[in-house]
Amino acid sequence: MSRRSGILEFAVLGLLRESPMHGYELRKRLNTSLGVFRAFSYGTLYPCLKTLVANGWLIEEPGNTPEDALAAPLSGRRAKIVYRLTAEGKEHFEDLLSQTGPDAYEDEHFAARFAFFGQTSRDVRMRVLEGRRSRLEERLEKMRASLARTRERLDDYTLELQRHGMESVEREVRWLNELIESERAGRDQQRPGPDGSAQQNSTSGESGGLPRPGDNPGPDPSDDTAT
Repeated sequence: MSRRSGILEFAVLGLLRESPMHGYELRKRLNTSLGVFRAFSYGTLYPCLKTLVANGWLIEEPGNTPEDALAAPLSGRRAKIVYRLTAEGKEHFEDLLSQTGPDAYEDEHFAARFAFFGQTSRDVRMRVLEGRRSRLEERLEKMRASLARTRERLDDYTLELQRHGMESVEREVRWLNELIESERAGRDQQRPGPDGSAQQNSTSGESGGLPRPGDNPGPDPSDDTAT
């Protein structure tokens, strides 16, 4: 499996975990919610869906809306197919969510992983964010060293382009620092309850959600549960 097709399969499984969808609706969600997939077409999506069905991670069902029921007799075409996640598919997706290797924080895959942070445990989120930050800091150091070596040979426009690239990476590093601090703050808010179980602020729980200004910093009386 190529890295790009693996990212698409991950995103499809994640979206279908939320609810069953038609292929058209899936493509629309991929385009609007996950910008990295704007260039994907039906010609890419449907082979992916067929592979996931063959692996037992999805099942195909006939559409059950009135429009779907009328589609075949009125147009001579079969009704739309709805794709639903199986129990095996959910288990496979959860296994993918738990992975924190380099693929989780490379450029394209990180965007898809971040889109599903709400379904990811805090420890995994932290490892992915810290891995992404480390990767970008390495990249930034190389960019600075390259610019220092070649500055005198670059014209003003090429130099400005190099600076723009560095500023973009620096902004993302600052953003990652803020996210990591928010995750740490949420984890630090966990307190032992009367029965010894961990308690936490519901706005930064194990299943996702960053602390927001104005949130009550006190512990939530509910138990800390993972999704």
